[in-house]
Amino acid sequence: MADVHFRVQVEGDHLKKQAGAKPIQALSELIWNALDADATRVDVEIESDDIAMRSITVIDNGHGFPHGDVEELFGKLGGSWKRHGSKSKGKGRLLHGKEGRGRLKALALGRSAEWSVRYRQGKKLLGYKILLLRDDLVDVRVSEPVEVEAALGTGVDVTVTELDRTYRSLAPDRSVQSLSEVFALYLTDYKEVAVFVENEKLDPSSVIEEISHFDLEPIVEGEGENEIEHPVRVDLIEWKSASDRWFFLCGPHGFPFQRMPPRFHTPGYKFSAYLKSSYVEALQERGELVFAEMNAALLDAHDASAELIKAHFQNKGAEAARSEIEQWKEEEAYPFRSEPRTSVEKAERKVFDIVALNVNKHLPDFKVQSSKSRAFQLRMLRQAIERGPDELQHILTEVLDLPERTQKEMSKLLEEADLANVISASRLVSDRLKFVHGLEALLFGSESKKLLKERSQLHRMIAENNTWIFGEEFNLTVDDQSLTEVLRKHQALIGNDTMIDRPVMRIDGKKGIVDLMLSRSVPQSRADEREHLVVELKRPSCKIGSDEISQVEKYAFTIADDERFRHVKTRWSFWVISNDLDGYAKTKTRQKDSPPGRIFVSEDGNIEVWVKSWAEVLTACKARLHFVQEHLQANVDKDSALRYLKSTYEKYLVGISEQVDAPEHREDVEV
Repeated sequence: MADVHFRVQVEGDHLKKQAGAKPIQALSELIWNALDADATRVDVEIESDDIAMRSITVIDNGHGFPHGDVEELFGKLGGSWKRHGSKSKGKGRLLHGKEGRGRLKALALGRSAEWSVRYRQGKKLLGYKILLLRDDLVDVRVSEPVEVEAALGTGVDVTVTELDRTYRSLAPDRSVQSLSEVFALYLTDYKEVAVFVENEKLDPSSVIEEISHFDLEPIVEGEGENEIEHPVRVDLIEWKSASDRWFFLCGPHGFPFQRMPPRFHTPGYKFSAYLKSSYVEALQERGELVFAEMNAALLDAHDASAELIKAHFQNKGAEAARSEIEQWKEEEAYPFRSEPRTSVEKAERKVFDIVALNVNKHLPDFKVQSSKSRAFQLRMLRQAIERGPDELQHILTEVLDLPERTQKEMSKLLEEADLANVISASRLVSDRLKFVHGLEALLFGSESKKLLKERSQLHRMIAENNTWIFGEEFNLTVDDQSLTEVLRKHQALIGNDTMIDRPVMRIDGKKGIVDLMLSRSVPQSRADEREHLVVELKRPSCKIGSDEISQVEKYAFTIADDERFRHVKTRWSFWVISNDLDGYAKTKTRQKDSPPGRIFVSEDGNIEVWVKSWAEVLTACKARLHFVQEHLQANVDKDSALRYLKSTYEKYLVGISEQVDAPEHREDVEV
């Protein structure tokens, strides 16, 4: 076949480097060559059998090239005819390449490449073949031209055989999208051109979601009289579906010379960005584009592009989110009824919207289910956020079963911002303020204070996780148990050296019942010490007088007189609490050289007895909560406090819950 032999003269880059391109890049170069030859149709055909991919052929209907031009085209790397003009010979299209290097990239796919060329000479259609082997890149074999059937038409068929492997990336299900990204701008500009892969047409317009354009600061090259200003523009194509995200470095007309993965993230969006500049073309012509990631000017342009692209998608995402959320509001599925007022509420809303929109995005069933079901799931998400990161993580992973990548994104959000922790803390303070104001309404309401029972109602509400009203430092250890059990619980805290071998009786000989005993360890510098708070609760209608004071003093004196506790490092405080004090109690609480409310202190200071009103206790509690509230910006009114108390502790308020809704309790309370 080979009637002519000649050797390639190497200029610039090494031949083997040109034969080392990636599959999509190598195939793209063959297609570009066809388009630069004014082809209106290019077909990529892949031959495979049950074992492997055998050959790849690119067929075009371009003008081909005369036999006399072969040595010029193939004989000297860098000697392409395209160097002498920026437009194609026949149709005047903008040219992709000017260096004559792309044809050798065919050998990146396989060992052997054969060009079957058809061109017109006068009225005749002539054809010939060119063979190039990767083993001997400088040896080109060319057959003599012969006349061929006119029906074949002009063009070039390039067939690559002895493939290195089966290229999965070139299979139509993958390559159509990849090639659409490469040729998107060209096929958009030249609509008469068609490219097919195994009869599947590249149609960027059908898979393009949106095209945007951004102008960047120009790149200035050189100085003084040699200064050249290169305009820079970025075309951004968002795809309806894509396998990956790419950043293309292009000449001023949008021909991609090199592609690189973006060095920034746009979760949820698939796009191709085309940085277009004559500076890129200049680097390509000088053979310097391969060092693009080391070029400071190009990196600056990339970073500027990244900021514009990220802002674009953030704005787009925000608009889509607003639209989705508005729909939820219209169908009354959104679990918030009013706009956020405080910074904490805004943070809570932000976390909720992010999580809810991700659930909406990743769970196909979420969009199609009934509005009632959607409302339930959104309420569940809100409650999980309010309860803290652990509860939210459980909902996202085990209940909603989000994709692993989305779970990680949500975890990162919660870990980095600590928003969920702030929200749960704010919710805790808010709920506690509601409890305090609700309890205050019950204790001082003209009707409810008459009906409120001491043990079955007041005692039970406080004992159920609300002992914090006496101080955060205490934990509940004993709830309505005999004094013997108080001592036994104390023994468990300090160790087993102290024996409790008989019931502990009050000094009047009767068994004592303690309402609440709270315990805490004294700071680490005195790790062996303990401090107990014993609280005797009285119903609101009961004024504290001599009998009530006597009762709590007997508790205290029993502890003080018990030989088992005389020498242990433990402090005891005994409180008796009610709404009001009689004259005797008021006198007892105003002793010289003693703080208001303290009626007894032992010589060693380890045992104290206090008489307190609910007003004092609740005022101190609110002061502590308000300090935190100022930072978390919680906001509570009396109505919500009472509703919270009723809904949360309804089982303890049987018989008086209707009093909670009474008109006298509905005035606003400043908190």
